[in-house]
Amino acid sequence: MGDIIGIIAIKGGVGKTTTVVNLGTVLAQEFGKRVLLVDANFSAPNLGLHLGIAEPEKSLHDVLVDKIPIEEAVQEHKLGFHVIAGALTKKPVRIFKLKQKLYPLKEHYDTILLDSSPNLNEEMLATMIASDKLFVVTSPDNPTLSCTIHAVKTAKERNTPIEGLILNKIHHKDFELSVEQIEEATGVPVLAALPDDIKVLEALSKTTPASTYTPKRDVAIEYKHLAAAILGENYNDPRLLSKIKHWFSKDIARVHVNRMIMKEDHKYR
Repeated sequence: MGDIIGIIAIKGGVGKTTTVVNLGTVLAQEFGKRVLLVDANFSAPNLGLHLGIAEPEKSLHDVLVDKIPIEEAVQEHKLGFHVIAGALTKKPVRIFKLKQKLYPLKEHYDTILLDSSPNLNEEMLATMIASDKLFVVTSPDNPTLSCTIHAVKTAKERNTPIEGLILNKIHHKDFELSVEQIEEATGVPVLAALPDDIKVLEALSKTTPASTYTPKRDVAIEYKHLAAAILGENYNDPRLLSKIKHWFSKDIARVHVNRMIMKEDHKYR
């Protein structure tokens, strides 16, 4: 059976939904996995907007009020994965039924990615409860780090440990927190270091993941490394310059080692 992976962030604007879309795309296209993306941001769903699905005919909200079976809410996307979109509605939904509704789908997918609410509320708790493992999207600044520490603490209390951090929007400036500082503060390894790239926003404007829009840029390659680590598989970056960077960047080298450790751990699960 596949894994349900919750992608969370307590602070908005760090790139959580963008990460879900790109990671799902890479898992499907580069590694040939059966992937389902689910918009679990019930009050402000926007996963569909990233994928060109503005008004889904059938949504996760319909599933949670028992209007339709969950299979009817699944849409096939041209990028090679499936999607369950959310809908803007003021009607109350039974969000804690999320785990129950998703469980039967685990036998049909290798990976189910949940795009959580960016707030520490019942919506995020529903994602934590429904997930087999969690990843937190964060950025290298103190306000976001504070929120990330809170997320780590809450996840431990809910017995759904956080597998790793996804560090996004890096500018490679001296004023930013280093990977080492973030790991020491959270006690969680950083598994991806994604550079801030204007091409990500350009791709978003075209409702296309950056991983397919600009497949050879650093940000796209980093998503491929992350996907490989999650699966316990290997991804070899064909670019010579990136291999040289591993020798000269302390942060990149540390993240690379974290991914190698995760791959080794995967063998014994």
